[in-house]
Amino acid sequence: MNSCAHTSRAHHHGIVSRLSVTLWSFLILLSGWCPIPSTTHAAALGRGECRSMPSKILGHPVQYCVILPPGYDSSKQNYPVLYFLHGLGSNSEILINSGGMDLINDLWSQKQIAEFLIVTPDAGRSFYINSRDGKVRYEDFFIHEFIPYIEKQYRVHADREHRGVSGVSMGGYGAFRFAFRYPQLFGSVSAHSAALLATLPTVSASDYQGAILNRILGSAFGSPPDAAYWKENNPFTIVRNGARPAGLKIYFDCGTEDDYGFDAGAKSFHDLLDSRHIANEFHLYPGGHDWNYVAEHFPVSLEFHSRAFGASGKQAIRSTNRDREFQISIVLFKISFLSAQRVTHAPANRNRVSLPAVARSNCPSSHPETPCA
Repeated sequence: MNSCAHTSRAHHHGIVSRLSVTLWSFLILLSGWCPIPSTTHAAALGRGECRSMPSKILGHPVQYCVILPPGYDSSKQNYPVLYFLHGLGSNSEILINSGGMDLINDLWSQKQIAEFLIVTPDAGRSFYINSRDGKVRYEDFFIHEFIPYIEKQYRVHADREHRGVSGVSMGGYGAFRFAFRYPQLFGSVSAHSAALLATLPTVSASDYQGAILNRILGSAFGSPPDAAYWKENNPFTIVRNGARPAGLKIYFDCGTEDDYGFDAGAKSFHDLLDSRHIANEFHLYPGGHDWNYVAEHFPVSLEFHSRAFGASGKQAIRSTNRDREFQISIVLFKISFLSAQRVTHAPANRNRVSLPAVARSNCPSSHPETPCA
């Protein structure tokens, strides 16, 4: 079993060492060269660890990363848990190996969110479903192996009210599926730029757009993608056909210039929830399908789950007038993640590619066959 421990500030220095002089100059200008108060550095920090667990269902070990809150190691109490699902082309280290962990620690230091665990499993290109060919039963793994394993290994409240699920892009799709398919397990759900499409785009399997769609969806929904299987697993279908989930707290947002047209899907999903009298908080904000957008709005979903877990006090939605250190955390989150994507997903063909029939523009920073987030 592999184990690696990280601390937020140590990782912060790792990020800084990779930044160019130009980027550093930008951060200096942003901060006004004002020293960060020493009280922030003295505050207790959360820590991250990445490990692997065995899976009989998948037939191989699965890596996961956990962010533990500041008080976890010094107390014996149980904590709420948020399962955060990564997007296509990413992995379980999405928050550990980016400025995301610094951002989370800043929220804890400023008492903007309560303490809870954040857990991300590797999901590959699964879309968090059982694949059409039956070879990758990821949904079964997540529900029947992963959640029980995590809640046995770590001190968490193993009940619906203290268990939430969130995600980005493909992970947002997975978060909605899990929350509405298993409402007895989750008390809150959130998503940023969720991969929501009311219907599967109609393209020819033999043309270029069909080939791209097949690369994005083929491993989960069949090659070429099976429209009936897509519909069966679509969150739209689950909401239409399922019972209204009593007490499920829902938050989601999307950029108005989403590169894959997911803003239209998000608006349609919001309208569907409203038509079924399912309470939800939904926002469209300026931005595309990238980590600039996610970094800007990620704190809001964390604050949403903090309130859903029963936290009180200072957990209020932030205004745009954030303090200087928090702005720097967001900038670091954006820069470090985009830099990591340029290294990890450097495209062989730099021609931009968009999801057929739905994209208005294209993704500049990720591999052509994978969404930015």
